[in-house]
Order: sequence, then C-alpha cells, then structure tokens
Amino acid sequence: MTKISSHKKECVITIEMGTNAVRIFAFDLAGNVIGDRKGTYPTFHPQPEYSEQDPEQVFITMLYVLKNFLSEEIHPQKYTVSTICFSAAMHSVLAIDKNDVPLGNAIIWADNRGKEEADALKKTALGRSIYKNTGTPIHPMSPLIKIAWMKKKDRQRFNKTAKFLSIKSYIVQQLTGECLIDFSLASATGLFNNQTVDWDAQALDFAGIDADRLPELVSVFYAPKKLKREFQTSLGLPANTKILIGSSDGCFATLGAGVWTGDKATITVEDSGAMRVVGKKIIHDEQQRFFNYVLTEDYFISGGPTNNGGVIFEWFAKQFGDFKYAYDIENCMEDLIADAEKIATGSDGLLFLPYLLGERAPIWNANARGVYFGLNINHGKNHFIRSTIEGILYEIFSIGKTLEEHRNITSLSVNGSFATIPFCSQMIADIFNKPVSICKNLNSVSLGAFLLSATDMGLFKSLDAAARSVVFEKTYKPSKQNHEVYKKYVDIFQRLSTKFADEFESITTLQQQL
Repeated sequence: MTKISSHKKECVITIEMGTNAVRIFAFDLAGNVIGDRKGTYPTFHPQPEYSEQDPEQVFITMLYVLKNFLSEEIHPQKYTVSTICFSAAMHSVLAIDKNDVPLGNAIIWADNRGKEEADALKKTALGRSIYKNTGTPIHPMSPLIKIAWMKKKDRQRFNKTAKFLSIKSYIVQQLTGECLIDFSLASATGLFNNQTVDWDAQALDFAGIDADRLPELVSVFYAPKKLKREFQTSLGLPANTKILIGSSDGCFATLGAGVWTGDKATITVEDSGAMRVVGKKIIHDEQQRFFNYVLTEDYFISGGPTNNGGVIFEWFAKQFGDFKYAYDIENCMEDLIADAEKIATGSDGLLFLPYLLGERAPIWNANARGVYFGLNINHGKNHFIRSTIEGILYEIFSIGKTLEEHRNITSLSVNGSFATIPFCSQMIADIFNKPVSICKNLNSVSLGAFLLSATDMGLFKSLDAAARSVVFEKTYKPSKQNHEVYKKYVDIFQRLSTKFADEFESITTLQQQL
C-alpha cells in the first residue's frame, strides 16, 4: 500500500445495506477496523411468497446508526472521513412516483411472487437470449421478473411508477439527489447487458419499460454529488466528503475475501449464501445455473446463490432453541452448535433439505420446500441440529459441484457470520475436501468496500493488487475420513432435491388452492 504523506487522521466509512441489517464499518488508511455498528430492520411477508421491506424504515435505520457511530466513535477520535462507500444486497425493486415518493414497499431478492412469469419466460428462446446477454438466471429473484409481474398483476402501481430503483439507489438518491445504479448492482437485475455494459433492449421490452424508468448507469468508482446540506449538518461531515456509489454485497464479498485467481473460490454464508469465482470472461452455461455479475468492465464475478443460508439456522434456533435470555439469539445458536458437535458426521442418516425459502442455484426451483429425510426412532434433537447445519452446507457444495464443471477450484475462502463459525468452516473443508481459509477481517463485504475506496484513493494500483493484500488468519484442512462419509450423504441429498420436484409443485399448488 502506498504511504500517506498527510498527518491527518483519515478514515473510510463503509455502509452495507444487507438483507436484515445495515452494517457500518470504519477503516483507517492502513486497512485496520477502528469501529463498527449494526442496525436491524424487518422483512414483511404480507402474503405467501412475498418478501418486502419499508424503504423509509431502512433509510432511517441507516441514518440513525451512521449518525450515532460518527458522533460516538469517529468524531471523538478526531478522524476525518475521506470516503463513504456503499454496498447492498442484490435484486431489490422499489417503485417511486414522479415526486420520488415510494409506491409501497421494496420487493427484495427472497420474494417469489413472480414464479409464473419466470417459468413462462425461462422455457422460451427469448428467455435463453436474455440470460445469455444479462448473465442473470431467469428466476423470481430478478428485478426483470418483479417488474414484469407488476405490469401484469399490479397495473395501477406499474402505471404510476416513474422509476424502478434498488434500495441502494433510493438511499443514495435521498442523500445526494442523484438517481444512480452501479454496473455491479445493475448486472444483477436481469435488465443489464453485461457485454455491452448498458440496459438490454430485449429485457426492457419484456418488462414493458424503457431505460428512462431506470436509474442512470455508472461505474462502481463513480462519486455522486456531495451530501445534501441537511445531512452534512446532521452527520457533522464536511461538504468535500467523497461518496462512492460502490458495488453489490456479493461482488465486494469476493474482493474482500482475496479471491482473484481462477483456482480459488469464495463461499459466503450470511442470511443467504453464495459460492463465487472471479474471471475476465463470463461462464456460459446452457442450463442457466450461474450468475455472471460485473465488478468492473475487466472482471466478472460468477457463481450461484442460495436463498437458504444462516437465516435457516436462525429459524431453527427460534423454533427449537433454548433461550436463557429473551431475544438472545446469538447465545442460543452457540449452544445449538455445541450440541451439534456431539453428533457423528452425517447425523446418523438424518438429511435436511433446507429449502424453506424456495431455492436458487443449482436447482432454481422457487417451489422447493424444506424436508427432514431418513428420520428413525434413534434420532434426537441434537441430530436435527447437526443435520440442519449439514443441509445448509450440502446445498453450498451442490453449487460448487456445478461450478467445477467450468473451473478447477483448489482452495476456498469463506466469509459471513455463519460460514466462519469454526465448526462450520471445518465442515465446509470436509465436505469439499479442500483447504478453507478465513480472512483476518471476517466481514469481507466491508473489507471489499474499503479496498475499492483505497484503490480509488491511489493506495493500491489496481483491484488485483488490493485483493492480494488480504490477510488470511487461519486455514482448515479437510479430514479424508469425514469427506468419505459426506460424499455418500451429499449424493443422496442431491438426488432428493431433484426427485421431490413434482411433490414441491404439488404442495405449492395445494397451498394456493386452500
């Protein structure tokens, strides 16, 4: 990293708009974390298959957490904030009117209401062409499908909509007055041609909109206008504080995990999860199983996402965990992990399909449902705990197995609060039969945002150099004996995931009829 000649204490603030929480970190210019804060907000499910968030609640939460963080930690330490860099979860859609007022809640990635539209498009030549051009699988997660659904099923809101934004676009617009979306987040919409680096004509036509109803496309290095005066005052920030539009959480997680060569991959398991690789070319997959998102015009992040990550274990904890203190979910989950460690590898034949939120990669089945399979009279609560964790990670392995049809992967980097639990990290190493490294900074999304900011400031010559600066603190080596056991169970898991497809559809249809 380039030495800084200034004697000023400078820092970079990273703001991650995650699925269930905003996470704010401050880094000094050497890349050390000098503080962090978190604030949560709910997801609403007003109907089956619906997942929504109140954009004002998200914005106010972010602003409240940022203000307190600056007032209580950053300003008292006499740090000057040189850059604020944003990241966000992908695939959200927020309709706003001509006065920039939200028309209802934002629809987030977990929403499956557009299943009918997705299924109809995916089977057509148009669907295959759109996937090839955009790199975004045809699935209800996609803003392409969400907007098409709105056009068909919520015509009044569709007609009133002046712009379709992401949640991050809305927040940046509130802060600066500019309506923008970075190439990276745009490349996850299903509306962006990742080869021409522009909105895709075929996708726009299918959605029934033109480019004027979407935000302006900009590079991840783009700096919007300065903060509005009222936010300069309330946050105590000077007018020259730089705002970086930033990237998506997935692309930043990959950059922050130090994954920058073809034989490495990163696994992220936070609320949802994904496995990703970096390359200068997209992965062409005839079965449409992978995403190909843009970080910059030189680098693509390719891989597969799962809906069912740490949120599934949190669901299990809330339903079946023992709470020593009210709402103390973290200690409850720690106790469950300790109980899971008492059970043998493979949970004595109890398998869990973790599809409580439908599923994306590799089966891309929005109708998929959760299943405990192989239950017998000797299974107890601890078997359910371990099999739940194993099922979440078997699903990640299934994504990795399909990725390895296109890339030779020799090592893994894992990040996210769930994946970096030592028990889970070792399990990933055993299931994949590959070494698993943990970064010194466990929050790779925030680190990725810092690395982008530091590259923008000239502290690194390139993102490649920035990624290579990542320090790995620990490496887990696989157990051959455990891998042999997992290999057999994973085969059954993958067969069940496809064999149950008809039954998944039947139970979904039945629920809709009753």
